[in-house]
Amino acid sequence: MFVEIKYLNLLSPRLQKFARKKDFLWNFRCTYCGDSTKNKNKARGFVFQIKGDLVYKCHNCGISVPLGKLIQDLDPQLYKEYQLEKFQNTNKPRVDMRKVKKVVSTRPTFKKDVLGSLSKLDDLNNTHPAKEYILDRKLPTEALYYTEKFKEWTNSVKPNTFQDVRQDEGRIIIPFKTKEGDVFGFQGRSLSNTGLRYITILLDENQPKIFGLDTIDYEKTIYVTEGPLDSLLLRNCIAMAGADISLHGVFGNSTMHVYVYDNEPRNPQITGRIEKHITSGESIVIWPKHIVQKDINDMFLGGLCVQNLVESNTYTGLTAKLKFNEWKK
Repeated sequence: MFVEIKYLNLLSPRLQKFARKKDFLWNFRCTYCGDSTKNKNKARGFVFQIKGDLVYKCHNCGISVPLGKLIQDLDPQLYKEYQLEKFQNTNKPRVDMRKVKKVVSTRPTFKKDVLGSLSKLDDLNNTHPAKEYILDRKLPTEALYYTEKFKEWTNSVKPNTFQDVRQDEGRIIIPFKTKEGDVFGFQGRSLSNTGLRYITILLDENQPKIFGLDTIDYEKTIYVTEGPLDSLLLRNCIAMAGADISLHGVFGNSTMHVYVYDNEPRNPQITGRIEKHITSGESIVIWPKHIVQKDINDMFLGGLCVQNLVESNTYTGLTAKLKFNEWKK
């Protein structure tokens, strides 16, 4: 069941409210029916074990499918990798599930110098595809790294993450660090337009999936974007990196933070999250109608001062609700 668990974890950034409840039981919002439209905290989709296989069932719409079907419906490219790895493991001896349980339940230890074998983006030639991509997007390079073989390198810092490393590729590495500067995870950004653009790996599952904790002033207003690369364009900014968690649980109620989502009023996931923050009394950026770019990087490339734009369009309470209703029309 190593393969199933691995690919479920690779799929997890796309699953809202994803959480592991206990051994061989995971819970998240249903991707087929969308779960409750009234209560965004309801999560009635479950992955669990039946006769040695993982299956998915939603207790809202009633759908029940093998895990492979769930992966196929959400990410066909990831499903191809899953099929290939399953095929390669077909003729291997059955795994002792007691050992699987031990591996899944035990907090692993990792190499201390996680980034030591990587190339710093600053050290690469400006014509290198990875550095060229970042420079073309006019993004700062100093916090970023690069590896020619993402899967192979990931296995060197978190063993057995990828069992098949033959179809490897180069990726930009975006490190996640604690407040003290210790690396607890990373995102790998593909240079290809096909397949998974981002793969998130946590070395410590107990850490929040947040980028930028080592760079911010906790005494000032903290801005919160969806993606790490966008966060590099704002002052005192972090990124949720696909997570859907309450920052009050991370920073406490004394820290002021402002959520900055992409400018996609037709995206139900984004509008749902914005509505949740407004209901909770949190500060949110509502983009003006004349802004046509969909994210901060595109706005920056379009010549806009994104810092001023964010600061002048931050709302809370009733004003936020009125602006939100106007924006999503």
